[in-house]
Amino acid sequence: MYLKIGSRASKLALAQSHEIGRFLQSVDPSIRYEIVPFSTKGDKILDKPLHEIGQKGLFTQEIEDALRDKKIDLAVHSLKDLPSQLDSMFCLAPFCLRADPSDCFISNSADFYHLPSGSIIGTGSLRRELQLKALRNDLVYRNIRGNVLTRLKKLDEGEYDGIVLASAGLKRLGLEERITQVFTKEECLGACGQGVLAVELLAENQELYALFSKLKNEVIDQSARIERAFLTAMDGSCHTPIGALYDGKSHTLNVVYGDAASIGRYTFQEKDPGRLLAKALLSVKGDWNG
Repeated sequence: MYLKIGSRASKLALAQSHEIGRFLQSVDPSIRYEIVPFSTKGDKILDKPLHEIGQKGLFTQEIEDALRDKKIDLAVHSLKDLPSQLDSMFCLAPFCLRADPSDCFISNSADFYHLPSGSIIGTGSLRRELQLKALRNDLVYRNIRGNVLTRLKKLDEGEYDGIVLASAGLKRLGLEERITQVFTKEECLGACGQGVLAVELLAENQELYALFSKLKNEVIDQSARIERAFLTAMDGSCHTPIGALYDGKSHTLNVVYGDAASIGRYTFQEKDPGRLLAKALLSVKGDWNG
């Protein structure tokens, strides 16, 4: 089997696509693949925070166009970057791989709690900004865009005193030594599906769907689908401060949700996933939608 894998062109996106390719080869050495890189609209618009752009599919449209035209066989994304709802002609393969779902802080001077008042923190995420303001409202939070290496360069050149990134991205690039501290889920909860690699297919491609079904990691798949179900039900997007993390061992769903000015934090526990999700939606929608 020879596969063309669509990917964003950043070093992290390419590393993630190769991770999927090597994973497939580990279970079937006869599989061969090539990576087809794309530059997306989200990669080109760097002067605005994501929540101000307000357009779905910022990091996926160009790749989905190629998938639709069968120029590629599958697309690899960070699950957290996907729109909450896909076009009906596409589907997500069963989930196989997940890295650390946490957010982390990177600085060349001090950890988050010991930075001087007025220090400049870079983040392009409203979810992160609102959670961190609840911890330290004396810091200045400014937009930062670009790929991981670009953001680290901006930090090293002194544009920011610290930046916040997903731990998974740094680890996948072999840059974990840059992490100053990892935030707990109580401090800064990650995005829905953070750390999960998503494989997008044409819905008609039953052969590839069946292949990934055999490779599915039950724990990762359940967690990812519960977190994404919460995102979809809340109509989450780049301009919505929303996050979720499911722990299958304790049957616990931690979520954050808010508006442009504030964010709420919730914890729900229920053994049945359907009842757990219903409980979470009832409570969060009740608080924010009236």
